[in-house]
Amino acid sequence: MRVLLGLAGAVVVLGIFSSVLRTLVIPRPSSSGFTQVVQRLVHRPFQLLADRVPGAAGKDRVLAPVAPLSVVITLIGWLVSLLLGYALLEAAASALGPREALVEAGSSLFTLGFASGNRVTLNAIDFCAAATGPIVIGLQIGYLPALYAAYQSRETEVTLLQVRAGSPPWGPEILARYAQVELLDSLTDLFRNWERWSAAVSESHTTYPVLIQFRSPRADRNWLIALLAVMDAAALRLAFNPAMPRAEIRLALRAGFVCLRQLADIRGITYDPDPDPDGPIRLDYADFLNGVQRMREQGYPMERTPEQAWPDFRGWRVNYESLAYRLAHDIDAVPAPWSGPRRTALAIDAPRTPMDRRPKG
Repeated sequence: MRVLLGLAGAVVVLGIFSSVLRTLVIPRPSSSGFTQVVQRLVHRPFQLLADRVPGAAGKDRVLAPVAPLSVVITLIGWLVSLLLGYALLEAAASALGPREALVEAGSSLFTLGFASGNRVTLNAIDFCAAATGPIVIGLQIGYLPALYAAYQSRETEVTLLQVRAGSPPWGPEILARYAQVELLDSLTDLFRNWERWSAAVSESHTTYPVLIQFRSPRADRNWLIALLAVMDAAALRLAFNPAMPRAEIRLALRAGFVCLRQLADIRGITYDPDPDPDGPIRLDYADFLNGVQRMREQGYPMERTPEQAWPDFRGWRVNYESLAYRLAHDIDAVPAPWSGPRRTALAIDAPRTPMDRRPKG
């Protein structure tokens, strides 16, 4: 019996320590079964409730605390599991009962020392527990600032896009607003910034996958919908204006769907790594024309007709549409035009182009 207790305790301690290292220390995508299970257990009841709440704003309020709560419960779960693991080791190495073993393990793990005794057989376990506690707590203290720094960096660019695309963001609206205020020449800066944003999100959200579930401060904003809008704007620009400079636009578009593919890899979502540019997409031609009409109303210059531009636009969108739709469905992102269906039927809220208030005299 003591041997089984000892083996069980060693498995728990080593498994949890491995989870801590994979989640907090290793600077590369490295999945942890413990954290995944905790996040799913926390997410499921909130998602079931959100599916029964009408309206996108109500769903957002229900789902907003899920990711932060799963982080807190994961941190607590690590400590509780380590406490149980060391208690099993204490019981296996001595004649202590369950209560005494938990007290001894807790006293050592949290370096309180109130239950320490002169038991030679437990000294090594007590020393290991005393070292593990501060290490795990210290890593947790450093983890939260890094997590929220990545979140804040992500949301800054998403907030800036609200001026350029409205809420929720939409690809044609970006080009329409830039045309309205005669700033089309500065589109290069937008795409250059979002190329770097995509690279940063790809790195941070694969290292800390829980960030994918973190929602924006406002219900009408979402990081994924913002990325999709920028990618659609880039695809429209390439399709309608082949004579314009293309380097920054193509790089931003490439960085965007590489980011989506890396997020899909970390979540176990399958996709075609080399889709056929002539393959079908879920966005239909009628919706495409609605977006083109929004651009035309604000005077966006087009070198091609919609019929001529559609094959090129479709050829670009086939690279990222399915992944964007799947992720938007999974995280219940704000329903926006050209962003696919959600878990429940919701009205799509299209942004409104501001009125031109320049004086006419």
